[in-house]
Amino acid sequence: MSTAIPLTPEVLVSAYTHGIFPMDVGGQVEWFSPDPRAILPLNAFRVSKNLARRCRSRRFEIRLNTCFEQVIRACGDREEGTWISNEIVTAYLRLHELGLAHSVETWQDGELTGGLYGVALRGAFFGESMFHRRTDASKVALVALVEQLRNRGFTLLDVQFTTPHLEQFGIVEIPRQEYLDRLAAALDVDAQFVDPAAPPP
Repeated sequence: MSTAIPLTPEVLVSAYTHGIFPMDVGGQVEWFSPDPRAILPLNAFRVSKNLARRCRSRRFEIRLNTCFEQVIRACGDREEGTWISNEIVTAYLRLHELGLAHSVETWQDGELTGGLYGVALRGAFFGESMFHRRTDASKVALVALVEQLRNRGFTLLDVQFTTPHLEQFGIVEIPRQEYLDRLAAALDVDAQFVDPAAPPP
């Protein structure tokens, strides 16, 4: 449904807590709540042997929240078009400033080579988009995200839609009502994506 609702932090947080998220479609922000909804179960996340070896090799350095704006703009830089408009970027930068939107980044030789970003609300993480400039860079970021979510006590990783890129990791589609039930349970969990006592990056 297309609306002119402003993308304030309050609006975005309310939308996410009700299972709704925005995307820019042809220059107009529209709101979505897919049925079925795609999630990646944290307790059944699958990693191939080759990817696991690549993660262990330390070829990539993982960083959190050191260049959020670079990550979201890289996610929107696609030849086939993007739903990440300047309005979306501005809105999520504000969420990031408030400690609600986060980036997981893969670096190599001092260069940002891939990453992802999303929104964290209590025990739920809403994955928004990812990008890569080198082979497997975004996959390594996803593996790091899942490890972070497990370590920090999260219970739900929402990825919105099924994609071929995510199927290898054990993506599951569930009915909207089941998703909303899982979301409500996750929002009752006291979890934070990063340690609030840790110094900023």
